[in-house]
Amino acid sequence: MHRHGQRADKQFIAINGGAIPKELMEAEVFGGARGAYTGEVADRKGAAEMADGGTLFLDEIGELPLEAQAKLLRILQNGELERLGSSSTKKVDVRIIAATNRNLEEDVRQGKFRMDLWYRLNVFPITAPPLRERLDDIPQLLEYFIDKFSRKQ
Repeated sequence: MHRHGQRADKQFIAINGGAIPKELMEAEVFGGARGAYTGEVADRKGAAEMADGGTLFLDEIGELPLEAQAKLLRILQNGELERLGSSSTKKVDVRIIAATNRNLEEDVRQGKFRMDLWYRLNVFPITAPPLRERLDDIPQLLEYFIDKFSRKQ
């Protein structure tokens, strides 16, 4: 989507929410102000600010803590963010693409995911059923990976 869109010449930043501890997620996405937490010796841009003008891909969006979900919603609604530990607002223009293997509708019902953020993210949903439900795809995938890895070897 990024490479074929109007933002293709801008930054593409990807964050894997499943690989980042929840305590660090907010700083990774929104950045941090100097002194915001131990070891933060200078202002640091987060992924959303680095992707300004381009695309931010949030993999495993369902792992984003509720507090960070509110900040992400602010980016989507107002194009504004605040670095962790800062009171100044930064303007950003970023396309957000989100992915998850979780059922976010169920998470919304259980209060684990914000309904207003779900509404904003669910504009153009693409659903890919698990491979166990697409057994006919296995031979094609096998061919692709054999070809790909045999070229490397």
